[in-house]
Amino acid sequence: MMHHRTASPSAPDGLAVVVVAAGSGTRLGYGMPKALVPLSGRPLLEHALTTVREALPAASLLVTVPAGDTELTAVAAACGARAVTGGATRAQSVARALAALPSGVTRVLVHDAARCLTPPAVFARVLAALQDGAQAVVPVTEVTDTVRGVDPAGRSTGTVDRAALRAVQTPQGFGRALLERVNGAAGLLPDRGAEDPAGITDDASLVERYAPEHPVVLVAGDLESFKITRPLDLVLARAVVESRG
Repeated sequence: MMHHRTASPSAPDGLAVVVVAAGSGTRLGYGMPKALVPLSGRPLLEHALTTVREALPAASLLVTVPAGDTELTAVAAACGARAVTGGATRAQSVARALAALPSGVTRVLVHDAARCLTPPAVFARVLAALQDGAQAVVPVTEVTDTVRGVDPAGRSTGTVDRAALRAVQTPQGFGRALLERVNGAAGLLPDRGAEDPAGITDDASLVERYAPEHPVVLVAGDLESFKITRPLDLVLARAVVESRG
């Protein structure tokens, strides 16, 4: 299901944004947490939080950080966000942030700090779908590369029809009660101590497995919402920042 309405950029009461920033960033090669890696003179996390504040100025804002962190915590505080110690995996970090949400929160957006240049319009589209009654919302883009399947031996099984494929981005939006329910069903809540379920790659995957009665609604993402993972991504990110002036 594809949703097309765009919400007002002002955030309603009861909205929180969780920015996941506890990753190690080893593939970037900077020897520091990924969210601290500089982009045009500022940490990736600062870019991400600035974007969130521009898009949703009234939302509660939480950031998951590595255990023992002080630097990302300081960046979060300077941007008006609360730092929460994350877990060993992304899913466990989100679960810890859910446990720390203010009591009045009814809707949650989960965003990756590594997608620090996501345009405000993407946040608006996700929020609009939530306001229209969706309980799980994911921004996506079309797949433009040719994609092939492979068998266990690494041999091609043929070209995959990309018309039926979409690349997934963040922020992903959820009703709080639903997101807490599926995290509990997966054993991810902080007091459970379970490992991540196999095959779960993002928060929407939890909904699809543990609450299939709630369809995951798709909205348009944006090419500038790419995830900064490798050095070449930083080159592109610098070009985007420069183009924005």
